[in-house]
Amino acid sequence: MAFHSNWKGFMKLSLVSIPVKAYAANQSSEEVCLNQLHAKCNNRIKYKKVCPVHGEVRNDEIIKGYEYSKSQYVTIDTDELEKLRTENDHSIQIDGFLKPELLDPIYHAGKNYFIIPDGAVAQKPYALLLKGMQDNHTNAIAQVVISGREQVVLLRPKYGLLMMTLLYHKNKIKSPSTFKDEISDTELSQEELDLTKMLIKATTIKKFDFSRYKDNYIEKLTNLIQFKVDGKEVVQVSNPEEPKVINLMEALKKSVTKAQGLTPKKPTRKKMAPSVSKKAGRKKDQKKIS
Repeated sequence: MAFHSNWKGFMKLSLVSIPVKAYAANQSSEEVCLNQLHAKCNNRIKYKKVCPVHGEVRNDEIIKGYEYSKSQYVTIDTDELEKLRTENDHSIQIDGFLKPELLDPIYHAGKNYFIIPDGAVAQKPYALLLKGMQDNHTNAIAQVVISGREQVVLLRPKYGLLMMTLLYHKNKIKSPSTFKDEISDTELSQEELDLTKMLIKATTIKKFDFSRYKDNYIEKLTNLIQFKVDGKEVVQVSNPEEPKVINLMEALKKSVTKAQGLTPKKPTRKKMAPSVSKKAGRKKDQKKIS
C-alpha cells in the first residue's frame, strides 16, 4: 500500500541540505462516527455558516480576520500570509544535537513522523546523518513549519530511520512544582519498602509485547450498533464490586504472594516435644485408672 507524504522539504544541518519527505507515523484511525440528531424526530443536526446581516454564506465568501478591539477586525488575506513565509518554512532546520536524557518526554506532543530521504541524491547524506546520530547516541533539536505553524521538533534515530516528534513549548507544560504541596512527607517502614520492591520485581515484564494491548472500544461500539439495528435489547453489565480497603501490609503481602504464584501457607499448630506429649499422655491414663 502506497502512502502519501504529509510534508516535503529539506533537512538542513549547517551548509548541508537533504531532500526529505515526512510521513505521519500514526495509522488513520478507524473511528465509528456518531452523528448528532434531534431527540424529537431523529433528524440530523446541520451546521450553517451565517452572517448576522446577510444570513447564510458560502465558503468562498469567507475570509480571515483578527479582532483587535470589540467588533473591530483587521482582515488578513491568504496571499499576505504566504509573503510571510521564508525558504526555512520548507525545511527542517537542525539547531544542534543533544543527549536523549536532556529533554524530558513530557514535552513530546504525541505527533510523530517518519523522515525519509526524497530521491537518490538524498540517500548518502541521510545515511551519514543517521549513522552519525546512532553511533553518538544522540538526538537533534530542530524547527519546522507544519500546517502553517512553527513547530519545535525532536529528531531521533529509530527503527533504522529518522523519526520526528513534535514538541510542546516549555510554557505549554505546567510546572511540576505547582503540585508539590499536594504531596506530604510520609514515613515508610523498611518492611513496607521491601515488600513494595518485591512486588515490583515479581511483576516486572521480561519480554514486552506492546501489540497485546488492543483498543476494544470500536469493537464494542460496533457490536452495540449492530444490536440496535437488529432490534435487540442491550443488557446492562453488572457493576463490579468496589475494591475493599484493607490493611496496606496485608495488601502488599497478598499481592507479592499472588505475583510470585505462591499459595499462602496455612498456619500450622506447634507440635509438642515427644517427651512432653508422652508425659501428658501418661498423666491422662493414670487419672482414668484411679
